[in-house]
Amino acid sequence: MVDILFHAHHAVISENMRARAARTVNKIASRMTRVTGAVVRFEEDGPMRRVVIELHASGRKLVADSSGAYFGNALSDAGQRLLGRVQRERRDKNKKHPMRARRRASTDTATA
Repeated sequence: MVDILFHAHHAVISENMRARAARTVNKIASRMTRVTGAVVRFEEDGPMRRVVIELHASGRKLVADSSGAYFGNALSDAGQRLLGRVQRERRDKNKKHPMRARRRASTDTATA
C-alpha cells in the first residue's frame, strides 16, 4: 500500500473518485520497486478538469498529467501516461550501458 496525498484545487472530489485514484496509483506502483508515496492533484478551472499524478520511487519522481471535461476521463488518461513512463523506466533500466558495452568490445579486440 502506497501513501497517497490528495490535493483539490478549486474542486470538490467525491470519495468514489478518491478510491478510483487510489486504485490507479496502487496498480501502477505494483509495477515498480521502492515506491515511497504519491500525490494526486485535482484542479478545476471553468469547464476544464485537470489531474496530475506524481509517483515517488527510489529517489525519482515520475509525473503525468491530463486534462478533460470530467475528472474520470482525465484520471484514466493520466494513469495510462504514467504507466507508459513506468514501463519505459523498466525497459531502460534493463538495457546495458552503452559505454560499458564499448569498453568490453575494445578490451576483447585488444586481447585477441
